[in-house]
Amino acid sequence: MNIENKEYLNPPTPTPAEIVTLLDQHIVGQKSAKKAVAIAIRNRWRRLQAGELRNEISPKNILMIGPTGVGKTEIARRIAKIVQAPFVKIEATKFTEVGYVGRDVDSIIRDLVANGIKVVREHALADVQEQAALNAEEIILNALLPKSEKPEEDNKHSEAKEVYRRKYRAGELDDRTISIETKHGQVGFEIMAPAGMEDMSSQLQNIFQNMNLEKGKQQSLLIKDAKISLQQQEAQNLLNEEQIRQDAVRYVEENGIVFLDEIDKVVKNAGHGGEVSREGVQRDLLPLIEGTTVQTKYGSIKTDHILFIASGAFMGTKPSDMISELQGRLPIRVELDALSSEDFTRILTQPTASLTKQYQALLKTEKVTLQFTDDGIETVANIAFKVNEKSDNIGARRLHTIMEKLLEEVSFSADSSIAKTITINKTYVDKQLLELADDEDLSKWVL
Repeated sequence: MNIENKEYLNPPTPTPAEIVTLLDQHIVGQKSAKKAVAIAIRNRWRRLQAGELRNEISPKNILMIGPTGVGKTEIARRIAKIVQAPFVKIEATKFTEVGYVGRDVDSIIRDLVANGIKVVREHALADVQEQAALNAEEIILNALLPKSEKPEEDNKHSEAKEVYRRKYRAGELDDRTISIETKHGQVGFEIMAPAGMEDMSSQLQNIFQNMNLEKGKQQSLLIKDAKISLQQQEAQNLLNEEQIRQDAVRYVEENGIVFLDEIDKVVKNAGHGGEVSREGVQRDLLPLIEGTTVQTKYGSIKTDHILFIASGAFMGTKPSDMISELQGRLPIRVELDALSSEDFTRILTQPTASLTKQYQALLKTEKVTLQFTDDGIETVANIAFKVNEKSDNIGARRLHTIMEKLLEEVSFSADSSIAKTITINKTYVDKQLLELADDEDLSKWVL
């Protein structure tokens, strides 16, 4: 089956306005960054509709500039989830120039295609579940009612089998024990190979896996357990691994997103020199971002239409410190704003899975109801902003530390308390946090 006919590999792409609206449900502010990624994603769909020019249109890669904790990673992660794209997040500091100790940049694409294989296999398994369930049903019914060798008894056997089929589907046979043959899948291990030798590693891995496959063994199981085991086994048997590989390669080439974080850490500060391998990493990234072919154990992957989103704080450096060739391959630049006290207030309340909602859900399991008042939330936001100004600015991540400290006593004793309601207002927040926040030395260590 061609990949274009598989709906899950070609989900509908929302319009840029729709994408921004979806991102707004999870991320506060940063309109320019949301707009840039929304346009880049929509342009992928537009390219596929562009006829014979589609292969000439390359993605407009993005460079996000902004301090830590303002939403750079979350925007990339959420956009990949919205459009169901293969996604990988990589820190640029993990790589070194060829010839130095460290990962080579081609491993970015190998990681991406491994994620693509996983996604495609999960969908392929979902597609065969119905047939796998029917196959498992037949195996179990045949184990319960072995077919007679006498032809004259065929009608009687068929009638009895249909009676048992109805009972099986109604769950009336779940607690009966049967003896069936179960087979174990492949042993989970991976052979690592040097760059460029992925095909050899794949062949060796297949040889060892085939050596470790068990022919199967008889087991006595309850039918309800046998049903699950056999359905999983039959689903694996129905998969076409070669088709999965082909679909995943195409899926990654057309829809893959690479988020390259901390790109500023491999940029040399012109005034202070730098590690000898930094510029080399940038040069190694050039062909990957511009478009090249990377060999993986699943086949050759063309990177021409993979979207690269790079990000960095650029505190001691600036984007112009990157080598000019790399600057040219990241043509879309967006600057993300530092978070204000008002932003912290919105982050605590507006997203569909805000921190306040998360803690309310967690403590509800212990029959404790948390009620956050407006002045309580504003006080938490002000403390987070103040601590960020006094010490390292870690953006919205500061809220995690502060909320955990704020609710430490409640979380500790929640299991031993009777059902009750706790109001988190300004008085409560001041009592728990104000002394810590005002003491600069303490806040650096605790908050």
